[in-house]
Amino acid sequence: MSQKLLVYSDGGARGNPGPAAIAFVATDESGVTVKADSRYIGKHTNNQAEYQALLLALSFASEQKTSEVVCHLDSELVAKQLNGEYSVKNYELQQLFGQVQCLKGCFKKIVFVNVPRSHPMIQRADALVNKTLDEEARKRFQ
Repeated sequence: MSQKLLVYSDGGARGNPGPAAIAFVATDESGVTVKADSRYIGKHTNNQAEYQALLLALSFASEQKTSEVVCHLDSELVAKQLNGEYSVKNYELQQLFGQVQCLKGCFKKIVFVNVPRSHPMIQRADALVNKTLDEEARKRFQ
Protein backbone atom coordinates (compact mmCIF):
# COMPACT_ATOMS: atom_id res chain seq x y z
CA MET A 1 0.00 0.00 0.00
CA SER A 2 0.99 3.59 -0.54
CA GLN A 3 3.02 5.26 2.20
CA LYS A 4 0.72 8.27 1.93
CA LEU A 5 -3.05 8.26 1.66
CA LEU A 6 -5.30 11.24 0.98
CA VAL A 7 -8.77 10.88 2.48
CA TYR A 8 -11.82 13.01 1.82
CA SER A 9 -14.59 12.41 4.33
CA ASP A 10 -18.09 13.77 4.68
CA GLY A 11 -21.05 13.16 6.92
CA GLY A 12 -24.56 14.49 6.79
CA ALA A 13 -27.89 14.34 8.56
CA ARG A 14 -31.32 15.19 7.26
CA GLY A 15 -32.54 17.12 10.23
CA ASN A 16 -30.16 17.93 13.05
CA PRO A 17 -30.32 15.38 14.54
CA GLY A 18 -31.87 13.16 11.94
CA PRO A 19 -31.18 10.19 9.68
CA ALA A 20 -27.44 10.33 8.99
CA ALA A 21 -24.89 8.78 6.68
CA ILE A 22 -21.13 8.93 6.32
CA ALA A 23 -18.72 8.47 3.42
CA PHE A 24 -15.11 8.78 2.43
CA VAL A 25 -12.96 8.59 -0.67
CA ALA A 26 -9.31 7.57 -0.28
CA THR A 27 -6.71 8.17 -2.99
CA ASP A 28 -3.02 7.59 -3.36
CA GLU A 29 -0.66 10.52 -3.95
CA SER A 30 -1.29 10.47 -7.70
CA GLY A 31 -5.06 10.84 -7.17
CA VAL A 32 -6.03 7.26 -8.02
CA THR A 33 -9.00 6.13 -5.91
CA VAL A 34 -8.02 3.32 -3.57
CA LYS A 35 -11.37 3.02 -1.78
CA ALA A 36 -14.74 4.75 -1.56
CA ASP A 37 -17.20 3.71 1.11
CA SER A 38 -20.40 4.92 2.72
CA ARG A 39 -22.88 3.72 5.31
CA TYR A 40 -26.02 4.68 7.12
CA ILE A 41 -25.44 5.41 10.84
CA GLY A 42 -28.94 6.10 12.19
CA LYS A 43 -30.06 9.28 13.95
CA HIS A 44 -27.18 11.71 14.59
CA THR A 45 -26.23 15.36 14.22
CA ASN A 46 -24.27 16.71 11.26
CA ASN A 47 -21.17 17.18 13.43
CA GLN A 48 -21.39 13.64 14.80
CA ALA A 49 -21.67 12.36 11.24
CA GLU A 50 -18.62 14.39 10.17
CA TYR A 51 -16.55 12.81 12.95
CA GLN A 52 -17.85 9.32 12.21
CA ALA A 53 -17.01 9.70 8.52
CA LEU A 54 -13.45 10.63 9.46
CA LEU A 55 -13.25 7.65 11.83
CA LEU A 56 -14.34 5.32 9.03
CA ALA A 57 -11.66 6.77 6.74
CA LEU A 58 -8.96 6.53 9.43
CA SER A 59 -9.91 2.94 10.22
CA PHE A 60 -9.46 2.08 6.55
CA ALA A 61 -6.12 3.90 6.41
CA SER A 62 -4.83 2.07 9.50
CA GLU A 63 -5.88 -1.30 8.03
CA GLN A 64 -3.78 -0.43 4.96
CA LYS A 65 -0.72 0.19 7.17
CA THR A 66 -0.39 3.68 5.70
CA SER A 67 2.33 5.72 7.38
CA GLU A 68 1.02 9.17 6.44
CA VAL A 69 -2.55 10.35 5.97
CA VAL A 70 -3.88 13.73 4.91
CA CYS A 71 -7.51 14.15 5.98
CA HIS A 72 -9.64 16.60 4.03
CA LEU A 73 -12.85 17.74 5.73
CA ASP A 74 -15.42 20.33 4.73
CA SER A 75 -16.43 20.80 8.38
CA GLU A 76 -14.54 23.82 9.68
CA LEU A 77 -15.61 22.96 13.23
CA VAL A 78 -14.22 19.43 13.15
CA ALA A 79 -11.00 20.47 11.38
CA LYS A 80 -10.35 23.26 13.89
CA GLN A 81 -11.16 21.02 16.85
CA LEU A 82 -8.73 18.38 15.58
CA ASN A 83 -6.03 21.01 14.96
CA GLY A 84 -6.46 22.38 18.50
CA GLU A 85 -7.88 25.73 17.41
CA TYR A 86 -11.30 25.09 18.99
CA SER A 87 -12.13 23.24 22.18
CA VAL A 88 -14.58 20.33 22.11
CA LYS A 89 -17.40 21.19 24.50
CA ASN A 90 -20.14 18.79 23.40
CA TYR A 91 -20.03 15.44 25.23
CA GLU A 92 -20.81 13.26 22.19
CA LEU A 93 -18.22 15.09 20.10
CA GLN A 94 -15.67 14.69 22.91
CA GLN A 95 -16.13 10.91 22.68
CA LEU A 96 -15.65 10.94 18.90
CA PHE A 97 -12.69 13.33 19.21
CA GLY A 98 -11.11 10.86 21.65
CA GLN A 99 -11.53 8.03 19.16
CA VAL A 100 -9.75 10.09 16.49
CA GLN A 101 -6.93 10.81 18.96
CA CYS A 102 -6.52 7.06 19.55
CA LEU A 103 -6.35 6.34 15.82
CA LYS A 104 -3.77 9.09 15.28
CA GLY A 105 -1.22 6.79 16.91
CA CYS A 106 -1.49 4.40 13.95
CA PHE A 107 0.28 6.87 11.68
CA LYS A 108 3.73 8.47 11.56
CA LYS A 109 2.12 11.65 10.27
CA ILE A 110 -1.48 12.83 10.14
CA VAL A 111 -2.78 16.19 8.93
CA PHE A 112 -6.30 17.64 9.06
CA VAL A 113 -7.15 20.11 6.31
CA ASN A 114 -10.35 22.12 6.01
CA VAL A 115 -11.45 22.31 2.37
CA PRO A 116 -14.52 23.97 0.82
CA ARG A 117 -17.67 21.97 0.07
CA SER A 118 -16.98 22.75 -3.58
CA HIS A 119 -13.84 20.54 -3.57
CA PRO A 120 -14.45 17.81 -6.20
CA MET A 121 -13.51 14.92 -3.90
CA ILE A 122 -15.66 16.28 -1.06
CA GLN A 123 -18.52 16.56 -3.55
CA ARG A 124 -17.94 12.91 -4.46
CA ALA A 125 -18.09 11.90 -0.77
CA ASP A 126 -21.19 14.08 -0.31
CA ALA A 127 -22.86 12.33 -3.26
CA LEU A 128 -22.19 8.98 -1.55
CA VAL A 129 -23.73 10.32 1.67
CA ASN A 130 -26.86 11.43 -0.16
CA LYS A 131 -27.13 8.19 -2.15
CA THR A 132 -26.93 6.21 1.11
CA LEU A 133 -29.57 8.41 2.76
CA ASP A 134 -31.85 8.07 -0.28
CA GLU A 135 -31.47 4.27 -0.28
CA GLU A 136 -32.24 4.11 3.44
CA ALA A 137 -35.32 6.32 3.00
CA ARG A 138 -36.57 4.04 0.18
CA LYS A 139 -36.16 0.97 2.43
CA ARG A 140 -38.28 2.58 5.11
CA PHE A 141 -41.14 3.29 2.70
CA GLN A 142 -41.32 -0.12 1.05
